[in-house]
Amino acid sequence: SMIKKKTTRAVLGILVSALALPANAQTQVSAYNTGIVAEGVSYFLPQTEITVKVVSTATTYTPGEFCRYAERYLHITGVRQNPETKHVISEMSVQPIGTPDTTKHYTIKLKDKTIAPFVRLDDKGVLLAINTDTETWQDAIKVPAEKRNNIKPKDFLTHEILSANSIAKMAELTAAEIYDIRESRSAIMKGEVETMPKDGASLKIVLDELNRQEEALLQLFIGYEESKSTVKTFTYIPKGDTDKDIIFRHSEKYGFTTADDLGGNPYYISVKDQHSVSLPTAEESAKRKITGVVYNLPSLANIRIFTPLRTYFDTELPIAQFGTVDVLSSTLFNKGATTKVTFNASTGAITKIEK
Repeated sequence: SMIKKKTTRAVLGILVSALALPANAQTQVSAYNTGIVAEGVSYFLPQTEITVKVVSTATTYTPGEFCRYAERYLHITGVRQNPETKHVISEMSVQPIGTPDTTKHYTIKLKDKTIAPFVRLDDKGVLLAINTDTETWQDAIKVPAEKRNNIKPKDFLTHEILSANSIAKMAELTAAEIYDIRESRSAIMKGEVETMPKDGASLKIVLDELNRQEEALLQLFIGYEESKSTVKTFTYIPKGDTDKDIIFRHSEKYGFTTADDLGGNPYYISVKDQHSVSLPTAEESAKRKITGVVYNLPSLANIRIFTPLRTYFDTELPIAQFGTVDVLSSTLFNKGATTKVTFNASTGAITKIEK
């Protein structure tokens, strides 16, 4: 699951005021321990990180022993003669997650002799909820099941085929066997055999067995495919607008490759801030009194993941670091109030307030 964060449950005095650390205390911030401190609880607001989960499915083709005779004896054209493996991107999911923004570190001051609300932080100190549980999100990427070939065609070859003196003769006799199977099946379907299966269930057993034999013998001519999938996660923190940053590389021949391996085709991310919130002027920021619980007002950004040939993902996502902050009045948490607030774990925005 994407954000099944371990939550720290801190039982605290009433939330009265939140103090932003001054900019010159930044060096101290990284050394700060989030959670309960002498003057209250300290927490981070998140910055938004884009996580891209990619499923690459490798399909391997193994030619059949009689592949060169498929056209001559079975009239099947275009049968591949050589083994081949192809890696194709079969699934992609894009999810925002929150990581601590060290420039947004605040302390909630405590007042004595008051009721104690719960402040929930994740395991990195990011504020998740007050007086309530956090929401968890499921990542719904589908990984195709592994496909393995369990048929052993040699088990279905007759003594006559196995004792033939050349591959060509074996192929000819095997093809004759395939035609026999098809004729038997056709006769049963038309009810033209002397000993017909007694009921529907018996009929099904006989037909299934004929189908299995035909599939096994055909495999000697047309070969078989097996597939297996690999899942990789790539992360990207938007810092501003960008047209095309490489997020990963992937090749049809080798699958995922390293960032500097030019044999892998680049998959790009583009980010365009939609400026959906108005940012405060320097003057407004200087005047703003931070007395309460600070939260993020993210800005929407258009996020695209693409190659020159195809767009895999194109949507708008809220990005915390493109927006600004606001403050929840401390009166919401006065004595006797049981205001419940849930914050979005990836943006630090309020998702729910219940009084």
